[in-house]
Amino acid sequence: MNGSGSTRRQWLVALGAGPACGLGLPAAAHAGGQIEEPLVDSVRSALSAAVIDLAPPEPIFASTEGRITYLRWLGTMSERLRARKTSWEQRRDFLQTVWYESKRAGLDESLVLGLIQVESAFRKFAVSSAGARGYMQVMPFWSRLIGDGDAGKLFHLQTNLRFGCVILRHYLDREGGDLYMALGRYNGSRGRSPYPSAVFANQRHWKFQEPARST
Repeated sequence: MNGSGSTRRQWLVALGAGPACGLGLPAAAHAGGQIEEPLVDSVRSALSAAVIDLAPPEPIFASTEGRITYLRWLGTMSERLRARKTSWEQRRDFLQTVWYESKRAGLDESLVLGLIQVESAFRKFAVSSAGARGYMQVMPFWSRLIGDGDAGKLFHLQTNLRFGCVILRHYLDREGGDLYMALGRYNGSRGRSPYPSAVFANQRHWKFQEPARST
């Protein structure tokens, strides 16, 4: 667990008070369409607090074993991502940020990777027909609702993953832990199966299995 656990706990508690750069032109994307909904003040404040303070995504581990598990995960995922990101440094930075932001929001990193694959096919500058941006296809209105209003920052790696994970966590809490419904809400297709099914199918590719230990 990283050092931002207390921050995460604070905004999760507050959420319960509300209602249930490579360079070049942006690439087109076909997923991503969160619907703007009214937020009560407590939820807006909690979400705003959750997306600020973009400290460097350096995982902190309570034990050597935890660090070893992370390094094994990083190596395994790096090999799986090699065809999409050829630079080791790029893969490391991307995966380290996925790990950090997933853990911070209490999400499974394989779920976040599966969602990114469906949303943007791992393209940093992907833009959907609805205007959603970046790896996790975050709609620009979120910058106005809970950010500083600069939607251009949604193409920044950590900012995009921070917003995406916080938004998915928000939807998951609103749906009482129902991941199927939360994913539908994330995509703007709540209650319909194609999008959640696609994310779950891609999530399987990013599952990490610890190697068996010899006795």
